[in-house]
Amino acid sequence: MAQTHFGYQNVDEAEKARRVRGVFDSVAARYDVMNDLLSMGMHRVWKAYAVTVANVREGDKVLDIAGGTGDLARAFARQAGARGMVVHTDINEAMLRTGRDRLLDQGLVLPTLTCDAEHLPFGNGVFDLVSVAFGLRNMTHKDAALAEMARVLRTGGRLLVLEFSKIAAPLAKPYDWYSFNVMPLIGRFVARDAESYRYLAESIRMHPDQATLKAMMKSAGFGHVDVHNLSAGAVALHVGVKC
Repeated sequence: MAQTHFGYQNVDEAEKARRVRGVFDSVAARYDVMNDLLSMGMHRVWKAYAVTVANVREGDKVLDIAGGTGDLARAFARQAGARGMVVHTDINEAMLRTGRDRLLDQGLVLPTLTCDAEHLPFGNGVFDLVSVAFGLRNMTHKDAALAEMARVLRTGGRLLVLEFSKIAAPLAKPYDWYSFNVMPLIGRFVARDAESYRYLAESIRMHPDQATLKAMMKSAGFGHVDVHNLSAGAVALHVGVKC
């Protein structure tokens, strides 16, 4: 069986899928609390920036991949209005249930389904916008997932990838210290799970940097890709336009 990485470990591809599912099953209930603590609230700023750049218009059709607890789906639904459609998806059922319940609590009933980004159950050219926030790095075949995202977009449609990336060199050492010492410690005491947050820190380091991901998106069918570095590159928003 083909090998891939799970954090810093080499594992079988099927084993990675099982372990990633275990990570998000474990953290789903406290996902938003942990995001607030670990990013000191910055994840909300990053997502708000992505929503602003997305500039969803009334009537647009939007696919939110790895939508988790529904932050982006909620914002997009308000912009797309009654004539639009926002589909909230995630491969992890626990995360998807958490997000669906939050959306319902806020009066939003959106199409919500479990699906694998590498095999999207939608036709060609259906969506005006596809988004994936902090989910691409957990996908086994990122090139296949990006190609699927391009397939379901109309010509001229856009893909937004919001993801951890390569931080500016002067900040790399303190960022590493924080990631591998503080994150697992907070995970241990708040989420009762240090190992999942150690994996998340490792997965960030294994994810393609800004230039590599830009090249991958171009290879997948996006003719123009802009990169917006946020928080000194700790996070990057890649915006690709389908040819």
